[in-house]
Amino acid sequence: MSLSYEVLVEGNNIKLDGGFLGLSTIVLVEANSKKILIDTGHHVTRMMLMKALDDRGISPDEIDIVFLTHLHFDHVNNIDLFTKSKILVARTEWEYASSPHVNDHFIPSHIQHTLAELNLEIYDGEPEITTGVRAISTPGHTPGHMSIFLESKELGAVVIAGDAIKYPKETLTKSCDLAFDTIEIGSKSIVKLMKMADCIVPGHFPPLYKIDEERFVWKDGASFNLIIR
Repeated sequence: MSLSYEVLVEGNNIKLDGGFLGLSTIVLVEANSKKILIDTGHHVTRMMLMKALDDRGISPDEIDIVFLTHLHFDHVNNIDLFTKSKILVARTEWEYASSPHVNDHFIPSHIQHTLAELNLEIYDGEPEITTGVRAISTPGHTPGHMSIFLESKELGAVVIAGDAIKYPKETLTKSCDLAFDTIEIGSKSIVKLMKMADCIVPGHFPPLYKIDEERFVWKDGASFNLIIR
């Protein structure tokens, strides 16, 4: 079995007073001759994503599957690049997007229409996408949030968490920092992923590595190269 993953766009957790600058993590998984993209980012990262694919000699048309952890704008807005890919969305998240929480302002109004015009597959449960790659239900941030679990002898157990775990604070406190379901449900998802994983790829931070049953650490801080022009 061939299984690998690579962060194409590194997420960060930068916040403004009253808003966000944070970029979401975009990950490429290669498994059993399939290229699987986990989330697509938003327009701020569009050129970064296209360059990362081009640097690896991959065109958007060569992505077999796009797995969307949830339907917030910073994770889905570049989905229109992937007209040849199968797009996977959990049914619970799809239904949530029709009537989001009153305080959830991050679901694009166009997203269901856009997805419906693509090769969309709405799934139930926790399907195995291919050998070694499984969808994991991680509600809390949104009711239908999903993560990806990778496991092989070479990799160990890797969780691509999406916003189920956004940054290290949530592993330190074991508490969901922003929930449009409930804090309690989101916190259970955090603990669940921490128990499963040797490595966690958060939605808005570089990878975290387990050092004992309670703690994860990161090797390098998140970078944010700001150019004034």
